[in-house]
Amino acid sequence: MKVLLLTGVGALFFAYYWADNFDPASLQGARVLLTGASAGVGEELAYCYARLGSHLVLTAHTEALLQKVNFLSYVQLTSLALPSLTESRGSLVVVSSLLGRVPRSFSSPYSAAKFAVDSFFASLRRELDVQDVNVAITMCVLGLWDRASAAEGVRGVTRAKAALGPKAALAVIRGGATRASRVFYPWRFHLLCLLRGWLPRPRAWFIRQELNVTAA
Repeated sequence: MKVLLLTGVGALFFAYYWADNFDPASLQGARVLLTGASAGVGEELAYCYARLGSHLVLTAHTEALLQKVNFLSYVQLTSLALPSLTESRGSLVVVSSLLGRVPRSFSSPYSAAKFAVDSFFASLRRELDVQDVNVAITMCVLGLWDRASAAEGVRGVTRAKAALGPKAALAVIRGGATRASRVFYPWRFHLLCLLRGWLPRPRAWFIRQELNVTAA
């Protein structure tokens, strides 16, 4: 019985993550406003969208400004874009981080900003649903740090790595094109988010396995 149950659960996960209804041709000529396109996953997204034939408007900002407006910039840009997105039945694709779902040691400011982003768009999605507004919101949960500069700040403290690069960018594009509610890259991050609900306060010895406590 247990074997059958585990097999069934495994099959469901396989079907969920490997079902692919992404059509690259659907992005030919699509209009894409891309923020943070100067570095990290934003830069990779710009290259991918360009290869797919999308029409791009790219924006960038300095790193110092980014840290000050990490959450507020999401709110402001979304507020400005919503009228146009509502009319065109468009999509919002939000690049966030695992740190917006699972807290981590020595990353309090960054994690707090990402938790705020996740909560804002989760609430906005519900508001749009009850008003029958056909604007899709895709939340993308990528590596622990979605920008190289953020990972640099904890170099030597944690053994975890950022999940940047073309594969992460393609996962984001697929999720946005298919209007998925969430994207996890790598896919195992979904399991980590589920485990957080079961183990909200992991033991200190477990946390230390991923940290260089002396460097911290």
